[in-house]
Amino acid sequence: QVQLVESGGGLVQPGGSLRLSCAASGFTFSRYDIAWYRQAPEKEREFVARIFTIGGITSYKDSVKGRFTISRDNAKNTVYLQMNSLEPEDTAVYYCNVEYGGGNYWGQGTQVTVSS
Repeated sequence: QVQLVESGGGLVQPGGSLRLSCAASGFTFSRYDIAWYRQAPEKEREFVARIFTIGGITSYKDSVKGRFTISRDNAKNTVYLQMNSLEPEDTAVYYCNVEYGGGNYWGQGTQVTVSS
């Protein structure tokens, strides 16, 4: 079955960096677009970034452009989210997501807290 396992979250000071990982299994990873979403307390889940299968094309939420970079390693079935210049507003649980076989799959999430 499809599994997505996020890791790499933690507590970081404003201006700091983190790299999140999402390890995928249960489907042919290289054939599917993968996305990162986040959900802050008392807010709706929101799109952060997506990486497409063709040409490594990426898209980002406007507020993270220039600070976050999404990438993928198809040999390791893993997607990464490099987050630089973190701001308190980036505090959230971060989830990776894949749409596969008519279903919409999520990992368990990893907590990112940006605070001094």
